[in-house]
Amino acid sequence: MRAENVKQSNFAYAAPANDAAGLPLAVSVFADRPHFRGIMREDAQAAGFQVRETAGLSSLLDGAARPLGEVVLIDCPQVDGAVLAALSRIDLRASTSGAQLVVSTSVDALDDVFGCMDQSNLQLLVDPSRAERVIALGQVLARFPGLRLHELNEEDRLVLMRLTEQVGQIAERLDRLDPRENGTKDAAGSSASVGASAFRFESPAVAFSGHAESGEERLARSARPPLPDPRLVRRILRQRQLRARFFDGDLFADPAWDMLLYLTAARAEHSRVSVTSLCIASGVPPTTALRWIGQMAEAGLFARIEDDTDRRRAFIALTDKAADAMARYFADLGNGAAQLV
Repeated sequence: MRAENVKQSNFAYAAPANDAAGLPLAVSVFADRPHFRGIMREDAQAAGFQVRETAGLSSLLDGAARPLGEVVLIDCPQVDGAVLAALSRIDLRASTSGAQLVVSTSVDALDDVFGCMDQSNLQLLVDPSRAERVIALGQVLARFPGLRLHELNEEDRLVLMRLTEQVGQIAERLDRLDPRENGTKDAAGSSASVGASAFRFESPAVAFSGHAESGEERLARSARPPLPDPRLVRRILRQRQLRARFFDGDLFADPAWDMLLYLTAARAEHSRVSVTSLCIASGVPPTTALRWIGQMAEAGLFARIEDDTDRRRAFIALTDKAADAMARYFADLGNGAAQLV
């Protein structure tokens, strides 16, 4: 199919973005690259928001703190001390004002941005396409009162998250048919999100977060077995990655399990895992991996660990609940293998 015959995807909402009282939601856009400020402004308007202001990142530090919109879009592909200070300031303000943050960055700056923003409930995107940014704005809308998404149970949220990924992947593939329509190509003209995960809906469901146990059940359970040998876990990970040499890797995308395995090995080795390393281990694009990390944290399986020696750094680790489940899984796996001998 020729690119010029493909109609541009229309991401515009049918109605403006209003709060529960019917008032328009305002968005502030901060980016140092003028081209991206324009793109982000257009995307916010397409999503139905009223743009309050657009400015460079330095304006977040200059002068008195200005009023924020209900939503703040930030683009910071490169960071230095001043940018990190600006991000920390806006993160704290958003946590107290209730503003929703959508921050886009690069893989190189991901650890620094993740480390300095720990107060607000932000959405962190890595080299996003325009479709991914608009979908993030849609997720922001779902957080406002009156839309009732917060009342859904965990299984429903997982389904919606996977549906969101599917919409983003479809829109991204449409965008790639015509490179002129994608505003986030790199210098070489390649898409930053190539290698998106497959169109899958069968990731963890109800049992994903386990179930509560009564006191009697806890007493009846045996002590937790030790974690598996990390060499075994890493061998399993390598075997899973090897499939991509012979088959389309999208067929086997399972970021939740790959991240659980990776963190299990790290815990057994007493090593720390950065958010960038975990995103790479997931086998899916970083923005998709970050969504899964957030969901796994909400499920009580992942925890953010601050660096005691450097407050600008943070790591991801298994919770005790997740470590217990992984240890018992490998113990049962070993018992099953022994029974086959």
